[in-house]
Amino acid sequence: MIANVVRHCFPIAAAAVAQRAEEINKLNVFPVPDGDTGTNMSLTLKTVVGEVEALPANASMEQVAKAITHGSLMGARGNSGVITSQILRGVAEGLVEAKNDPITLPELAAAWRHGKKVAFQAVRKPVEGTILTVVSDLSECADELARDRKMALDAALKTMVTCAYESVARTPDLLPVLKENGVVDSGAFGFAVFFEAFVNAYLGIDSSVDFNTSVSSEESAKNAVAANVHIELNDDWEGSEYRYCTEFLFHADSESFDSKANLDFLSTMGDCELLVGSFPDFKIHVHSNEPDKVLHHMLQQGQIFEVFIHNMDLEAKDRTASIAADKSQASAAVAAPAKDLGVVAVAAGSGEADILKSLGVDVVVSGGQTMNPSTADILAAIEQVHAKAVIVLPNNGNIRMAAEAAASACEDAQVEVVPTKTVPQAFSALFVYDPSLPIADNVAAMVEAISQVRDGEVTTAVRDSSAADGSPIHAGDVMGIQDGAITQVGSDVSEVAFKLIESMQTQEEGDTLTILAGQDMDDDVFEALCDRIEDAMPDLEVDAHRGEQPLYPVIFSIE
Repeated sequence: MIANVVRHCFPIAAAAVAQRAEEINKLNVFPVPDGDTGTNMSLTLKTVVGEVEALPANASMEQVAKAITHGSLMGARGNSGVITSQILRGVAEGLVEAKNDPITLPELAAAWRHGKKVAFQAVRKPVEGTILTVVSDLSECADELARDRKMALDAALKTMVTCAYESVARTPDLLPVLKENGVVDSGAFGFAVFFEAFVNAYLGIDSSVDFNTSVSSEESAKNAVAANVHIELNDDWEGSEYRYCTEFLFHADSESFDSKANLDFLSTMGDCELLVGSFPDFKIHVHSNEPDKVLHHMLQQGQIFEVFIHNMDLEAKDRTASIAADKSQASAAVAAPAKDLGVVAVAAGSGEADILKSLGVDVVVSGGQTMNPSTADILAAIEQVHAKAVIVLPNNGNIRMAAEAAASACEDAQVEVVPTKTVPQAFSALFVYDPSLPIADNVAAMVEAISQVRDGEVTTAVRDSSAADGSPIHAGDVMGIQDGAITQVGSDVSEVAFKLIESMQTQEEGDTLTILAGQDMDDDVFEALCDRIEDAMPDLEVDAHRGEQPLYPVIFSIE
């Protein structure tokens, strides 16, 4: 059911944007270099997540679409946030019309056409080389894919992710200010990050998906983006003659409220004017030197609330200072002598990252099953370690190829990839890590260590599937996964986790259980699960931690 897919994937995609908000901020040079695009998009998406999560479990796609529309309108922040809200509204409204489960490519294409239409209607003067370009390209891509009757939905979605990054990569060729500053468009990049994470959340639990089929083209597209994110300092204010970003929610007093007339008024007060919504609730945004006059005019016709007025001049100076500090820190790191050996690891949750760092990891790359980091992300982390030799722990089978590509691309250090598939495997590898030994000795010891580890994970199905024994799995079922195969199915996370661990212990008795709680698992529930395991299996030492990983409420290893 498409409603369940959207409800499952949207929070994960929003989290991906939040994690990269600062990176997106520093790309921000259009329409003014105020460095807030990532923050604004993240806050907009956060509000939507709150509305969607408040829906009843059996909510229809129509109800989900209304929550997305209302949440994005109420939470929209800044030019990028308001435009993002209209894209989300348009696509969600389009998905309401989908009648098939899973959705067909023609239905998907129709939803994107509607998203493009709504987004372009909201902007009086659409500019090429922005988030609107990505939406337009995605719509055209979906239309083209829908004409291929043999194209599977999973493959089409991966192709659309590649299309999104290719679109982002060409934004500097369409908007001169981007090329002058050596960046891609921040809003376009932020939306590509959101879309990729959404697609990965949808595909991530299906072990039948062959992620290698389009890795090459997708990585190529991401690398093309990476080539245009060498952020430069920008102190000029040529992008806008207006200082104050003025935005607020507006409740009209009368049905005679004239949206077009008021939008025309906003255009006389500044630029980047937006007035979106429907009677009686609207979101208003404009860059102006006279925000007081804007507010006074609107007060004559209704009520205003949630008013935000940002001084873009000061924000631009803050952005410049932040980038300068980053460059200074990077220069200092390069000037320091390189260490002999370092470690880079990938982690999806803050708890995982903290543990990895405590075990000796120099740089943690944010990512995981639903947010695969690119080759460029991993290469940047390798370079940040500033070592003569670096070991990379991908901690996910879908990230291994990107890690190996980064290792091959690195010219300044010897890089080896230890093929860890999970974070608990990385823990075992790091227990035998000795930075005083040569990299070859460490890699051999780490590979041997992870060969002794058996892994399990618990997650929720977002669509119908089958377990390893052929039994049916329905959307919403809790699944216990052992070595990539679904071996336990139930309705309760703790029960499925316990049965999976019990089954693995019966197959082969282990000495130590390392278990990590995901961000959606309550402390009390996690403690009760661990107590139950200790009572039932007294010979198994339980090492419990908060991993805070998304999507998987429980992951563990037995060795």
